[in-house]
Amino acid sequence: MSGLLTLPVLAAGTDSIPGFGKDPWWISVIKAVLIFALLVVLTLFNIWFERRVVARMQHRIGPNVHGPFGLLQSLADGVKLALKEDIIPTAADKVIFVLAPVLSTVPAFLAFAVIPFGPVVNFFGVETPLQLTDMPVGVLFIFAISSIGIYGIVLAGWSSGSTYSLLGGLRSSAQMISYEVAMGLAFVAVFLYAGSMSTSEIVAAQERLWYGLILIPSFVIYLIAMVGETNRAPFDLAEAEGELVGGFHTEYSSLKFALFFLAEYVNMVTVSALATTLFLGGWRAPWPLSAINDNMLNHGYWPVLWFVGKVLALIFVFIWLRGTLPRLRYDQFMAFGWKRLIPISLVWIVAVASIKSITLGQGFDRRYLLAGFAIVAVLFLMMMFIGERQEEAAEGEAEAEASRFDAFAGGYPVPPMPGQDAGGQTVTSTATPTGKRE
Repeated sequence: MSGLLTLPVLAAGTDSIPGFGKDPWWISVIKAVLIFALLVVLTLFNIWFERRVVARMQHRIGPNVHGPFGLLQSLADGVKLALKEDIIPTAADKVIFVLAPVLSTVPAFLAFAVIPFGPVVNFFGVETPLQLTDMPVGVLFIFAISSIGIYGIVLAGWSSGSTYSLLGGLRSSAQMISYEVAMGLAFVAVFLYAGSMSTSEIVAAQERLWYGLILIPSFVIYLIAMVGETNRAPFDLAEAEGELVGGFHTEYSSLKFALFFLAEYVNMVTVSALATTLFLGGWRAPWPLSAINDNMLNHGYWPVLWFVGKVLALIFVFIWLRGTLPRLRYDQFMAFGWKRLIPISLVWIVAVASIKSITLGQGFDRRYLLAGFAIVAVLFLMMMFIGERQEEAAEGEAEAEASRFDAFAGGYPVPPMPGQDAGGQTVTSTATPTGKRE
């Protein structure tokens, strides 16, 4: 609901960013179509990319038959999925059951409206930025749009009429809301340094140095939160097939399931593009290349290449995590978000705000102060983990003491079960003439 209430406020300030809101209508239509086509093609490519990378990690071949290098395998799977029978469960709320996939998919595409792909270029004879639009609170617009996508998952689980789907929807809503808090706190340091919430102005502020380098804790927190936000392994607890069959989309099939599949992969691209924009310099070329020829590599259509390359590098991180780490337990996952990420984010925000206030109008070097605070944050994190391990060890000893086996607790000797500690007691048994043991 907060996302719906925020949209009118965000739309009101669109014309206040220089260079935006002046394009002819047909330019805006072409940009929107190109963004949609890019996201669909990236989804097909990312599915193939994930299967090939994971196969390589597991010493398998992966898709390699349909098309060159198997690139058309994702398209073939999509056609097969679309031709499958569409089933709606009898106990489902049919209207919401059909509406839920749309609520998940549409916001995933809309979030790309304020993502900058490049600088101002000559586009069909019109000077226009490679960005559909921008606004003074562009990052909050993405946040508001993304919050609407949660409704699709929750309503899908509730409307299916299935216990497993309902549990998956509840899990997903809880973890997405929890990790959105940590993600939002990771953005605060960027806003303080850039002095703006506009995506284009944040990219312009990183002309000399990327925020991913000087705001490393914020970047790391965002990377963790974006994996939890998109329900990807090892945080894919809303779809845990070992416990919930398939989670919130257990009862979905055919095109409705394909929409959820599409929304997941587009959301991966969205959070990766947002990380690129806020922390990795956006469409700007990496340092060695920009130092060689900044005028050529950061102008024209070349920046689109750098932007897509950074996004694909972050997509590889998603795939790498899926092929490497096992799934977390749900209580561990939620405790990590609330007890680790959020406190560390708050401490880091206080540190960044203190640096800004100390260096304002004075001769202190911010980089040294940031490095000092980063070291303190790392030490704080290590102390928290060490304390947690000590607490777990103490709890384990207490549980072992409580579960210690007592052979004579019932009044007669009983042998211990496998894994039980007899505590040094000797259990003897004799048979009486009647056959009973004493």
